Amino acid sequence: MADTRPASLAVQLLAILGRDKDRLTRIDNYLHGRHDDPYMPAMADDEYRLLAKRAISNWTPLLVNTPAQALYVDGYRSGDDDGKGSATDLSSPQWEHWQRSRLDARQSAIYKGALTYGHSFTLTERVKGVVLTKGLSALRTAALFEDPANDDTPYAALTVTRQPKDDQLGLARMWDARWEYVVKFRSLSDLESVRIGSKVRHGASECPVTRFAASVDLEGRTVGVIEPMIPLQNRINQTIFDLLLAQSYGSTKVRTVTGMAPPVQRDPETGEVVYDEQGNPIPLPINHNSKRFLFAEDPDVKFGSLDETPLGGFIDSIDMSIRHLSAISQTPPHHLLGQIANLSAEALQAAETALSRKIAEFRAVFGEAWERVFRLAAELESAAGVDDFKGEVIWRDMEQRSLAQAADALGKLREQLGIPAKGLWKRVPNVTQTELDEWDDLADEEDSVGQLASALTRATADPEPVTADSVTVAA
Repeated sequence: MADTRPASLAVQLLAILGRDKDRLTRIDNYLHGRHDDPYMPAMADDEYRLLAKRAISNWTPLLVNTPAQALYVDGYRSGDDDGKGSATDLSSPQWEHWQRSRLDARQSAIYKGALTYGHSFTLTERVKGVVLTKGLSALRTAALFEDPANDDTPYAALTVTRQPKDDQLGLARMWDARWEYVVKFRSLSDLESVRIGSKVRHGASECPVTRFAASVDLEGRTVGVIEPMIPLQNRINQTIFDLLLAQSYGSTKVRTVTGMAPPVQRDPETGEVVYDEQGNPIPLPINHNSKRFLFAEDPDVKFGSLDETPLGGFIDSIDMSIRHLSAISQTPPHHLLGQIANLSAEALQAAETALSRKIAEFRAVFGEAWERVFRLAAELESAAGVDDFKGEVIWRDMEQRSLAQAADALGKLREQLGIPAKGLWKRVPNVTQTELDEWDDLADEEDSVGQLASALTRATADPEPVTADSVTVAA
């Protein structure tokens, strides 16, 4: 039977942070451009090391930002008793909690953390009488699950609020199904120093920490978008380093001369040749550049040149590696290479297909996590929606389409398939939930005004005159 004492849970959670520290720190370094150095000779000088530093070409932020910028929650539709989603209500307790927590701006950091490290977390808690949700970093937070592959509710979770330094102990907050604990520790490797301090009820019926996982396999392992791409990133850096070496040392023609001895130093008084310690004459420096010419009186002297190193192969190798990065990461190549000229709308859409599928997968897993956050907030606020497992978050349509194309397509759906106009509103490019609600109110007003006008027209209409042709006489 597992040990569920608070001290034991704290030890396990701190051990997880200690175990994953090196791996997550390496991912964090690659995100911020602190990459492994490319290969260079062991006796490389400062000039080589400067070129190695300049060879770092950081593509990893683009792998994170591209899908993250397409993830934007724009509303929440609560479920009804029949299992169907009700109309989105921006005045619902769930959406009020969202706005109060300022998640419009803060949601992006949660997605980027999950995409970078494989997972991130949110904490839903009562702060000064108000229920708020905030993000927690994977570098400082760990969670325990009974079934990490299938459970969305942690058994316990811990986040470090102060790292240990010198003689100052580290501090952490830990939550289980009922309590929040203060945890003190000396270091992540000194688990014998873990001590549990005070505890208070957090008010929820389960752990208030929610995991946002980009990808979870059946073993419960999470993986982000950066870690699998590190070998390809290293390959690109190595090729760029080789390109810089060739560009610095071999990209210009080298002029050669044979059969000519350089001038040597001579004693200014005697005119005799000055020799070094090895007995060799000391040559004088030659001030030679593209503006100067060399000539020789001796007919045996030969001038020549060595061709420059072609750089096209290095550039092609870099392009190939970037294309491999594009294919494996499901990022459209024109996002990485910047080549978008002469692409038709159909070709551009085909290039975006893999990315769209990837984003749809992220929306599915992150949407489930947000729904748990809303249920936790409803419980802490004693509001409706505690058992709302039928609700769903509404993601903003970030696909780029021209308004003219969308209007033409929506008009055809309305005319040919008979889809109600209101059902097509949400497919208007870049429309927000606020605008949809405003349109709905305006449509109701227009409908009411139209019905009133029709009623007034019927009430004030003149009766039809009676004519002889319209009268039927009974025999």
